[in-house]
Amino acid sequence: MSKSLARVRQAITDLDLRAEVLAPGPSRTAEAAAEACGCALDQIAKSLIFQGESGAIYLFLTAGGNRLDESKATALAGETLLRADAATVRKSTGFAIGGVAPIGHLTAPRIFADPRLLDFETVFAAAGTPNHVFSVAPAALFAACNAQTAEFTA
Repeated sequence: MSKSLARVRQAITDLDLRAEVLAPGPSRTAEAAAEACGCALDQIAKSLIFQGESGAIYLFLTAGGNRLDESKATALAGETLLRADAATVRKSTGFAIGGVAPIGHLTAPRIFADPRLLDFETVFAAAGTPNHVFSVAPAALFAACNAQTAEFTA
């Protein structure tokens, strides 16, 4: 088992989160994850990592079919944001792009969550690898990762 997947499994346990880790197959993108999980695209909780000009890291947990509106995201963060590069993502979260989970980070980022995810009983989020996800109730996930629900999509 990869260290990243093990860290997510441990976070699920530590947070007492009712979640199930699945290995549906390649799920590096929201589209691939939805196909692999047999669910609606918006049931995929994408983890988008941005870095502020201060160096702070932000995670935007977004419904699979939604696009982030950078001006809204910048307003929420209170600083100019740039998409974090692969090295920054790995260093701050401990995950590679395509497998970034919303929990189990090396350094916890500030997290904003797309309210669209609350329209579903279950959502699927990356579980630390591009081939693993975990299913969870969105409200429970938001609470577990201390996410602030906010409008930041286009």
